[in-house]
Amino acid sequence: FDPRHHLRTHRYGFPRTGPHRLRFLLESVKDLRETLKKKGSTLVVRKGKPEDVVRDLITQLGSVSAVAFHEEVREI
Repeated sequence: FDPRHHLRTHRYGFPRTGPHRLRFLLESVKDLRETLKKKGSTLVVRKGKPEDVVRDLITQLGSVSAVAFHEEVREI
């Protein structure tokens, strides 16, 4: 979870992630984790700037050959 997603928008000062969206995200991640656990897998969840978190995970794992990501569309 990127803490910058909880800041306010630049133009109008609205929350970028409101309480309903946050609840949906948390419930979705919890459900995904439970589904993966039933299949013998797991889900790594971290809070922080992705550029820092991913770097730290790669360092921890040691043998990473590729990283895929999705960039969120930003305001103009």
